[in-house]
Amino acid sequence: MASHIVGYPRMGPKRELKFALESFWDGKSSADDLQKVATDLRCSIWKQMADAGIKYIPSNTFSYYDQVLDTTAMLGAVPERYNYTGAEIGFDIYFSMARGNASVPAMEMTKWFDTNYHFIVPELGPNTKFTYSSHKALSEYKEAKALGIETVPVLIGPVTYLLLSKPAKGVEKSFSPLSLLGNILPIYKEVTAELKAAGASWIQFDEPTLVMDLESHQLEAFTKAYTELESSLSGLNVLIETYFADVPAEAYKTITALKGISGVGLDLIRGTKTLDLVKSAGFPAGKYLFAGVVDGRNIWANDLASSLSTLQALEAIVGKDKLVVSTSCSLMHTAVDLVNETKLDSEIKSWLAFAAQKVVEVNALAKALAGQKDEAFFSANVAAQSSRKSSPRVTNEEVQKAAAALKGSDHRRVTNVSARLDAQQKKLNLPILPTTTIGSFPQTMDLRRVRRECKANKISEEEYVKAIKEEISKVVKLQEELDIDVLVHGEPERNDMVEYFGEQLSGFAFTVNGWVQSYGSRCVKPPIIYGDVSRPKAMTVFWSKMAQSMTARPMKGMLTGPVTILNWSFVRNDQPRFETCYQIALAIKKEVEDLEAAGIQVIQIDEAALREGLPLRKSEQAFYLDWAVHSFRITNCGVQDTTQIHTHMCYSNFNDIIHSIIDMDADVITIENSRSDEKLLSVFREGVKYGAGIGPGVYDIHSPRIPSTEEIADRINKMLAVLETNILWVNPDCGLKTRKYGEVKPALTNMVSAAKLLRTQLASTK
Repeated sequence: MASHIVGYPRMGPKRELKFALESFWDGKSSADDLQKVATDLRCSIWKQMADAGIKYIPSNTFSYYDQVLDTTAMLGAVPERYNYTGAEIGFDIYFSMARGNASVPAMEMTKWFDTNYHFIVPELGPNTKFTYSSHKALSEYKEAKALGIETVPVLIGPVTYLLLSKPAKGVEKSFSPLSLLGNILPIYKEVTAELKAAGASWIQFDEPTLVMDLESHQLEAFTKAYTELESSLSGLNVLIETYFADVPAEAYKTITALKGISGVGLDLIRGTKTLDLVKSAGFPAGKYLFAGVVDGRNIWANDLASSLSTLQALEAIVGKDKLVVSTSCSLMHTAVDLVNETKLDSEIKSWLAFAAQKVVEVNALAKALAGQKDEAFFSANVAAQSSRKSSPRVTNEEVQKAAAALKGSDHRRVTNVSARLDAQQKKLNLPILPTTTIGSFPQTMDLRRVRRECKANKISEEEYVKAIKEEISKVVKLQEELDIDVLVHGEPERNDMVEYFGEQLSGFAFTVNGWVQSYGSRCVKPPIIYGDVSRPKAMTVFWSKMAQSMTARPMKGMLTGPVTILNWSFVRNDQPRFETCYQIALAIKKEVEDLEAAGIQVIQIDEAALREGLPLRKSEQAFYLDWAVHSFRITNCGVQDTTQIHTHMCYSNFNDIIHSIIDMDADVITIENSRSDEKLLSVFREGVKYGAGIGPGVYDIHSPRIPSTEEIADRINKMLAVLETNILWVNPDCGLKTRKYGEVKPALTNMVSAAKLLRTQLASTK
């Protein structure tokens, strides 16, 4: 029985690639240095999978930024502003597309389906020229082959690539990138021909858009694409890989009918109805079914007995020699290796499996299905599953009762938002186009060192508080010098917006090296929610009161909302997600009320990940939005009218959930806008009325580029064309922690100058 891994984490067990990338971007190391780190990581990953007994090992899943950008490079689909003149695309063009440069902005970045991973959105038009411009897939296949390891090269499929693309700037919004299918297929033919010539026997096309609600012409594009590719794929075994949800019946019919396709990969974790579909619709004789029974998106140990039962049911349908045990999706969404977690509680650790352990689980299931069951391994798994179900640390009856009692109310504030804004303005006395930032300020090396030394008990609590107080004072003073209207304390005490809160809530566990890539070099360390959640004590009040005491201007209390904490954690899978979310909402509600009682007049409850958790299938979206929006309202339903509640969202497509955003009933929302080409504004041009305060971002913080005053003023004017002056705020797209002060100061200076320029112009037209 064969085994397969869809993809693997790239950053390395201790974020080796992250540090190599940042060193290269800062000019401290060479391209050769970066490539050596990358080569060492790739080779180590391939050897690890080979040693574990995996038959179908992926290559070309490694990336310096993201796999969609890699595909853009492969196709030579570089937007004109980057002045690409042909030949093999190098780091200069590649990273300019991802991060921008001194003269041009980066391409749009958005979430990869319903995950916290991001990709760079391709910009295409009818005149886009495609040329084979990156031979990465070939070179990585050859690199593995030189080690004696046969791999399956992985490519983003042509239809998914086009469905994830957008019309380039200046191209009619009605333009369909899918119309370019015939233009890109010749490049795919070249790539597959080279791989075949190099000795590849399998090739994997990732087509995850097949799990979405597609129209008939979109489904027909899959048939057209793989029919066109059939002759060039002759002699290769071809796997079409899907993940993240069930494949709808029509898409299943399309994919299983494709000619020249050897196998289909199905997610049997998030695709809860997929097994029934295979049973009822059958599976084509002679084709391989790659069964994704090991979860690629969470860190809980697999229930091996249950998975084996599922595999045996599939084996009866497709045949023993045509069933391949696989992960549900790429393992890049999990942490790398549990072996590195020497400080994790031993009982909780026994319940977990990171990427390295999941590779072992896949192979153990494949062997068991082939009659070579490792009884000791399976027995240990049964014991761990039993331990988790019976552990008293998982359940808190008081918390469960409080969450159950929420069902009788929709938890709305009594007064409407218009009246609340009037009451808040009387108290805050803000100018029109008030300026603010999203929360975090640059996380300097000194700041990170102070936090590390505090955790390692190398400095006293008093020394830590003194250092953080000095940093807050510096940030407050800078904002006052810049003349920003509503201040933040800069979050110097926080390494991560979710981890910080999880560390202070019950029901959470934490790792030392459980890093997961979010985009580029940005890594996060998701907390593990293993039990019922409650707040033992105040979490932010001390720092917020301290910061407010340093200024007469309003100081925002900064919290992470319940939906974002949920979606950016590894969540327990033994109860519905909404129940866990309601528990977190009650904990945050207590913190909001304590902040208000401490005199904080503006409280921001970030819900950056609310859109991210939206199910991919439309039939499931209303239920999610109902409990997600309800969870946010729970957090602030008890505050006074004069307390201004902000929220923040970023790097997703919000237009399709704008009515749910309105239903959140926040007083002010700051939302990413500039990097996505002001796509958000189109919803207001189409007539959606928004009565609360709103701050569409005026510049992209994920790029080192510093926008001019004129550029920002132009953006604000576009906003004023569709939004009322009295509700518009001026702010960056997102928090500033990933930037340097040398970038932040001039950018914020220009932002404030633009706001003042527009205030003067508006006053003169009255």
